[in-house]
Amino acid sequence: MILHDVEVEGRPGLDVAIEADRIVAVGPDLATSHPGSDVVEGHGGALLPGLHDHHLHLRSMAARSRSVICAPPEVDGPDAFAAALAAAASTTPPHRWIRAVGYEERVLGPVDRSRLDAIVPHHPVRLQHRSGHLWVVNTPGLRLLEPVCGATSADGHLYDHDEAFRGLDEHDPGADLAALASVGERLNALGITEVTDATADNGADDASWFAARQADASLTLRVHLLGGDTLSAGPRKVILAEHDLPSLDDLTTTISAVHAADRPVAVHAASRATLVLALAALDAAGAHPGDRLEHASVAPPELLAWAARLGATVVTQPGFVVAHGDRYLDEVDGDDQPWLYRGRGFLDARVRLAAGSDAPFGPEDPWVAMQAAVDRRTGGGAVLGPDEGLTPEEALALFTGPAAAPGGPARRVAVGERADLCLLEVPWVEARRRLTADYVAATVVAGALVAGG
Repeated sequence: MILHDVEVEGRPGLDVAIEADRIVAVGPDLATSHPGSDVVEGHGGALLPGLHDHHLHLRSMAARSRSVICAPPEVDGPDAFAAALAAAASTTPPHRWIRAVGYEERVLGPVDRSRLDAIVPHHPVRLQHRSGHLWVVNTPGLRLLEPVCGATSADGHLYDHDEAFRGLDEHDPGADLAALASVGERLNALGITEVTDATADNGADDASWFAARQADASLTLRVHLLGGDTLSAGPRKVILAEHDLPSLDDLTTTISAVHAADRPVAVHAASRATLVLALAALDAAGAHPGDRLEHASVAPPELLAWAARLGATVVTQPGFVVAHGDRYLDEVDGDDQPWLYRGRGFLDARVRLAAGSDAPFGPEDPWVAMQAAVDRRTGGGAVLGPDEGLTPEEALALFTGPAAAPGGPARRVAVGERADLCLLEVPWVEARRRLTADYVAATVVAGALVAGG
């Protein structure tokens, strides 16, 4: 393949020649020296390394297609919530689970077991909180769960219990694969060529399953995993949940054991308290190359030097500024608001910084996240943490670091590099003015055109 008339690292009018999955030449007029190659016209657009979403949840994204959406604009209040669940129950056999997602207290009010029972008394129902960490389950659902995992809960609230639902749903595996393929196609169309699935209970079976999906081309994405103890490679995910925090000694022991197995950790720290606990445990256990802090949602100045000294990479979600920023301005303590989903502060403190979407719990479009990292604008137009803005180049770099070293030097469009590429319709000098997926013209994965062109 020849990508003709593209801009590479600011140099216009170049061709990029690809053989198999590698870039073999970069220069002018390469078509004559590579006869018979398919030619993709670049029309002067910038050719970038393919984008990498460093934190998302692929199967949750796919499952969303068979879920009742309980968030705006589909559901904007308690009455619409009840109507949506009742409508789902009217078309679902009584023994089949109803899966609902997007629960947010300020839209729906408090939801517990008894409220779900009142709306849907005869079907098992599970409702996922917008954060992804809480499921609210009704009485028929808890009856089904109890013999499987011993789950009981007076209010129906189950935290981080995703594994309990595996194998209980009766749905078409073919439809699941089609939904996953659709997710991959959407991400490819955004210029994404690689992802890191951050689901906490990923294990060896999941690694094999995703490898099979790549081999059979169900997914035209490179997939890397965070996960649990049975995962042979990749960081070990450690969730710090405010409702059930471990002691410092217990967390240190966990991290030390992971490091002893020559694996880094990826510690979920979505509050000031959990970030302090994560840093203290990493300090006590000793740093390991590749250690990650997922979210680091509230990072006041006194914690930045600590994170830098430990060498941990922060994987942030600037898309949350757009998706949730107005709620943060209403609900988060004013003292913490300047330190939410920081950008400039981390870089100035020399903390390695990368980004992911956390989709489906945040917007999957990386260009939305990049623009938010630059202008810090919420969905309502307010500015959250105005001193935290990045340059467009710094925002792009959040999504172009290597899978094994997020926040490290960005991958390049150069001879010998893997041919995972994102072609824009316009030169970078124009694209940087408005970071948008509208400019994505084509995506190449392993030397094959998977979107656009």
